[in-house]
Amino acid sequence: MDNPIYLPKTANMRKLHAFGVTIFFLALTSSFVRTNAQQITTPRTPSPAASVTQTIGISTVTVNYSRPSVKGREIWGKLVPYGLNSQNFGNGNPAPWRAGANENTTIKFSHDAKVEGKAVPAGEYGLFFVVNPDNTGELILSKDNKSWGSFFYEPEHDLLRSKIQLREAPLTEMLTYDFINSTKNSSELVLNWEKKQFPVKIEFDVDNIVLANAVEELKGPTGFNWQGYVSAAAYTVQTKTNYEQGLKWADQAIAINNSFTTLNVKSNILRAMDKTAEADKILNDALSIANETELNIYAYQLLGAGQHDRAIEMFVLNTKRFPKSANCFDSLGEALATKGDKKNAILNFKKSLSMNPPANVRANSEKFLKELGAL
Repeated sequence: MDNPIYLPKTANMRKLHAFGVTIFFLALTSSFVRTNAQQITTPRTPSPAASVTQTIGISTVTVNYSRPSVKGREIWGKLVPYGLNSQNFGNGNPAPWRAGANENTTIKFSHDAKVEGKAVPAGEYGLFFVVNPDNTGELILSKDNKSWGSFFYEPEHDLLRSKIQLREAPLTEMLTYDFINSTKNSSELVLNWEKKQFPVKIEFDVDNIVLANAVEELKGPTGFNWQGYVSAAAYTVQTKTNYEQGLKWADQAIAINNSFTTLNVKSNILRAMDKTAEADKILNDALSIANETELNIYAYQLLGAGQHDRAIEMFVLNTKRFPKSANCFDSLGEALATKGDKKNAILNFKKSLSMNPPANVRANSEKFLKELGAL
């Protein structure tokens, strides 16, 4: 049996020292890994994050915030101090309420807007309120939207300050932002919490935003088809704005597709510009090439506008051009019935039924004949 080998004492000490250094290094590394490891995502309590977005025209307003609860606490003048409040943390400046909890409450505008009647460029801003005991308040939009709460509020970063009048409201346990009283061009952003409501009116110049956006969209794939140009031109008629630009778009649509639809929209723009003779000429050109469906739709538009005689004239023209179409006679019967010409309406509905019409046309003719007492 081999004799055991004993290391000299100094060698053992060196080995133990090296072992100890290794253990220390591993412990240090383990601690570093634990403290720097990515943690899992868990729910935020007690003030969960929330977001609300409202579309106004084609523009959007988005508010990102956190939602504290009342929890039986005295909110106004206590949890949320009146006026500006100097805090024990941060830069020490007198600061407004963060309008929520946790990080900055932020508000983002996709396009230039008006807030409480004041111009605000597109962008994202910190949203703050000042609350007073008499239910008056102040809205503050700050260019700083990255801070935590209002601890680092700097008044020189304010983009907008506007006086507002708070409203009494039913109890809202969790702080909530909402949009109410929406119109084509505006909406009212409201913060509801406890028994108070903070209203903020937001407006966009919708028509000009749509037209400016159309210019950009027509530089891309939308501009490779006539429908894009004709829809842009039609919008100028609908909104009674920028007719000169509308004419350019109509001409571009016609250059791609010379049809009833493209010519008719140009005629509508010219008529809106009081160029009646030119509008009539373009419309006659459009009617001369209209197909059955286009002429039928145009006639119904006239009927909807209360132009009964002109509508009947167009429906009659359609029956002459397409005498084998049951739908043409059914539509003419409908126009005559709307005008109150019962006798001729019945004749045209019966003519439609005699032509073995599609099920939907048959159903419409039979419905009207029953209403007219002829079936």
